[in-house]
Amino acid sequence: MVTYESLISREQKIAIIGLGYVGLPLAVSFSNYFNVVGYDIDEKRIKQLKAGIDKTLEVSKKSLLGTKINFTNNPKELSMCRLIIIAVPTPIDKYRIPDLEPLKSSSVIAGGNMVKGSCVVFESTVYPGATQEVCIPILEQESDLKIGKDFTVGYSPERINPGDKIHTLEKILKIVSGSDTTTLNLLSDLYGTIVKAGIHRASSIKVAEAAKIIENTQRDLNIALMNELALIFDKMGIDTLEVLEAAETKWNFLPFKPGLVGGHCIGVDPYYLTFKAESMGYHPEMILAG
Repeated sequence: MVTYESLISREQKIAIIGLGYVGLPLAVSFSNYFNVVGYDIDEKRIKQLKAGIDKTLEVSKKSLLGTKINFTNNPKELSMCRLIIIAVPTPIDKYRIPDLEPLKSSSVIAGGNMVKGSCVVFESTVYPGATQEVCIPILEQESDLKIGKDFTVGYSPERINPGDKIHTLEKILKIVSGSDTTTLNLLSDLYGTIVKAGIHRASSIKVAEAAKIIENTQRDLNIALMNELALIFDKMGIDTLEVLEAAETKWNFLPFKPGLVGGHCIGVDPYYLTFKAESMGYHPEMILAG
């Protein structure tokens, strides 16, 4: 199986599938220590990155032009990489059902180009169990290899806050998990090379998946609560901000503010957890109320 030593010595390469606001900063950071192939299906995106242009504004032109990343939209380039990280969007459709097509198609690409001894790591936000139930079967089918025997899988949920220049990738504690202890150790060392905030080793992939999904679900629900309280206080003629200022004087009060829930994740992720819960016969009323 692929080892940390073979990666840090640049004997073997890392591939990043998906060069958006998550994958690109990850690729740039890894490229300071490892040989990195950056893959995206969007040919225009690849041309822009080679020219030093990042439309997400997460990476500067100077950093892009100075990096040694091999940017490509040719999936065959992935066959030279022993560790593949998938960082693609996981949206919902118009019926608020998880749309896993980007994740599935990326798994097809990874599986079709991986070899025995490879490790595939997922960073995309999913419901607990998705890696095992959706992604691994695709990898096995496309590669004709078997999990555990021929390749391993890891999950390390992205925690990037788009546009935030303070809480950057390197400064946010990273959760890692693996299909076995060896993979867990590999990912702990790998991400530990670039993330200075520290590493949290989850006991299983499902635990790591669940941890990420509740981060945004909790935030979504708390903001929804503050919005409702603001409406109530407005009818009472009470200044909501003054109420919050007073309440925040207690050490265990969570300082959420009323406002719109936006971004790629917060308003979407609760529906992933809801989807999984309902598939098991449980209707999560509180999550849906948010």
